[in-house]
Amino acid sequence: MSNSRHIRQVVLDTETTGINPKDGHRVIEIGCVELINRRLTHNRFHVYLNPEREIDAGAIEVHGITNEFLQDKPKFRDVTEDFMAFIAGAELIIHNAPFDIGFLNHELAMLKNDKPTMESHCTVFDTLAYARKKHPGARNSLDALCKRYDIDNSHRELHGALLDAEILADVYLLMTGGQASLLDEDNGMNNNNQAVITRISADRAALKVIACSEQELQAHQQRLSQIASAAGGQSLWETIAELN
Repeated sequence: MSNSRHIRQVVLDTETTGINPKDGHRVIEIGCVELINRRLTHNRFHVYLNPEREIDAGAIEVHGITNEFLQDKPKFRDVTEDFMAFIAGAELIIHNAPFDIGFLNHELAMLKNDKPTMESHCTVFDTLAYARKKHPGARNSLDALCKRYDIDNSHRELHGALLDAEILADVYLLMTGGQASLLDEDNGMNNNNQAVITRISADRAALKVIACSEQELQAHQQRLSQIASAAGGQSLWETIAELN
């Protein structure tokens, strides 16, 4: 029986004027990429915003966005409807979600027109919290995870919301298993009830295939014979080889 349910996720990142919205800091960039059934689509949401205040010098050093650049950009209130429509009903994938959600909820509260919180509009998956559980004691920044999962982020000299969202999508897919489970009908299955394979990057170099030498094949066969002798019968690997 085919599964027609589409699992929609939105990988989201923001850039801001500073660290804490309680100090009056604002969102200046929102970047989102869409995943359908664990596959990247071409659907994006990206906008720069005029925060109506100065950006901290330390923040500019991180993301490179200047006050002058944002002077003619829309305000958050100008893009709210489009943004909320884009993320409606999706699971948001965010690295260090409390930071971004805190800022976005602050922006929504400033509208003073009964806009819901982000959590009432979407569910949220925090990749930082997940990474800390999966890799306890290790560094789990986005850069560290890219290194751990062999994702090329050499083009990431500065933080940028859309670029970071695209990188995080690759990290999330690899960190949560890459290929969908064959046992979970609702987890990343396409309409033909086949597991969907992760898209890592369109320009990623092809994986090298290194063939076994004749000596290695002989050593492998000797090892299988030893296993079969110890078990008093044919080894599992030899059975599989016969089936293939």
